[in-house]
Amino acid sequence: MHALQLLQPGPISTDPLELVERRTPEPRPGEVLIEVSACAVCRTDLQLVEGDLAARRLPIVPGHQVVGIVRQLGEAVGADLGVAEGDRVGIAWIGGACGACEHCRAGRENLCPHAAFTGWDRDGGYAEYVTADARYVHQLPDGFADRHAAPLLCGGAIGYRSLRVAEVQPGQRIGLYGFGASATVAIQVAVAWGCEVYVATRSESERQRALSLGAIWAGSYDEAPPAELHSAITFAPVGSVVVDALRSVGPGGNVTINAIHLDRIPQFPYDLLWMERSIRSVANVTRRDVRELLELAAALPIETQTVDYPLLGAGQALADLADGRVSGAAVLTAAGASG
Repeated sequence: MHALQLLQPGPISTDPLELVERRTPEPRPGEVLIEVSACAVCRTDLQLVEGDLAARRLPIVPGHQVVGIVRQLGEAVGADLGVAEGDRVGIAWIGGACGACEHCRAGRENLCPHAAFTGWDRDGGYAEYVTADARYVHQLPDGFADRHAAPLLCGGAIGYRSLRVAEVQPGQRIGLYGFGASATVAIQVAVAWGCEVYVATRSESERQRALSLGAIWAGSYDEAPPAELHSAITFAPVGSVVVDALRSVGPGGNVTINAIHLDRIPQFPYDLLWMERSIRSVANVTRRDVRELLELAAALPIETQTVDYPLLGAGQALADLADGRVSGAAVLTAAGASG
């Protein structure tokens, strides 16, 4: 099979991804082999490839928003796991956890110290085939083309988890700071919950997109929303945006940071934090997050805006993402992918 592997991180302009020919992997006990139909490209992939996110192992095949068809079952994959050959499934960022630590027992496998992540600890979807732990694959609802389902598996799921971590309640006023692929899913869920959504982002086209998806106000980072917010979620990997968001939340409110990598948060006066305001972070996702979002996505339905690239065109997709040329989610698609 063909795959794109990372041997040595470096600027995306230096083409650090290498096209290689590998043997198609054999699923180990408890795993399944999946033929990749689509794989969405995430800013986390870019941070890994360029070295901002330290590699866990090298070489590694990135890609953690994978849609494909189950082609082979490993030993010990029985009907009780709910997966069979021919199923259309998705693989998300979380690819395994110990199941025994206090976090796993509490349903917070995203915090497991032994968690394994797709495209970071184990090879991901920048390839024609990938293996996955059968317990961590997700059945995909009908009605979603492969390329529209893929962005839900990380960007969408982490946007949904951000709403949960921020404890967003129906009817509240919430702010979204930054408006990439993750935020476009979060706003659709929040609007469906009857929330008033205020969006701050640097791009006029993103502001117009936010308004079209139901935001009642869209402005720039240095503009104050016209109403005090119950909570704000930051999607931009820029520390100063956290302070902008904190200025906009009222007493008892929170700012939730949706970023695996963030530059320095500037010093700010304690007055901004006083009155029981809080700052929280979102770390990874759980299988529950992915399942619930997929159910919501089918019921609402959720719209995903995609830009398509060939399956082995990740280098160009990442370069376009780095340069801000992607409106929506970049998705690698194989010939014959649905939709």
